[in-house]
Amino acid sequence: MSLPPLKNPFKAALAAGTPQLGIWCSIPSPTVAEVLAQSAFDWVLFDAEHTPVELSGLVPMMQAAASGTAHSAVRPPWNDPVLIKRVLDSGAQTILLPFVQTPEEAAGAVSASRYPLGGIRGVAGATRAGRYGRDKQYLHRASDDICVLVQVETGEAMEQIEAIAATDGVDGVFIGPSDLSASLGHIGNPGHEDVQAAIRQAAQKIRAAGKAPGILATNAADARKYLDWGFLFVACSLDMILLVNAVDKLHADVTA
Repeated sequence: MSLPPLKNPFKAALAAGTPQLGIWCSIPSPTVAEVLAQSAFDWVLFDAEHTPVELSGLVPMMQAAASGTAHSAVRPPWNDPVLIKRVLDSGAQTILLPFVQTPEEAAGAVSASRYPLGGIRGVAGATRAGRYGRDKQYLHRASDDICVLVQVETGEAMEQIEAIAATDGVDGVFIGPSDLSASLGHIGNPGHEDVQAAIRQAAQKIRAAGKAPGILATNAADARKYLDWGFLFVACSLDMILLVNAVDKLHADVTA
């Protein structure tokens, strides 16, 4: 039996310059993944860096998300070739690699996502990524639909952002506001004018390099602002923030 390859609509949209609205998933639950993926957002990011999400729990979340229309992206815990290999084999087509500081580290992320001779990704024939061996072309064309996003989140990385963005095989550069604010001396205050100025400048530099800039917002107003600044993939909030805000507001409304 042979099954057709799975395309990556998120990667195609970024290449076409079409803005993509996303939602962040930090709660390690297939039910939450399903709810978010069935929303009207274009993509949902499963965060395995700052959450308890492990690889064994990631697969059921991606399987649940397959019932919706939002594209599944995954942030591994680190820019590590072993972690990248395992996340890709589990079926992720879009990966967001944290704390990329240099163009060399960006190139390493790309290499880890590509099979030889274009990279160092280990070869396995019966993975979820290749539809358990039923996609007979997967090993030959996987790189066509793997989207590599690298995360710039320090002042030092910002100084090399043009070179990072220009790295062959990098599809987009994601700005991490929280870590960036800490690096710039404004920890806990990503809204500081210096941080926001750096974020706006980063979007311009990434677009000038011909790549897609991305960012995480925590509310609708910031999401709209970042879109106006030229960001192409914007996560509009996090599931945990939405839950906390809704619960606290409900209690406040009832007890007012």
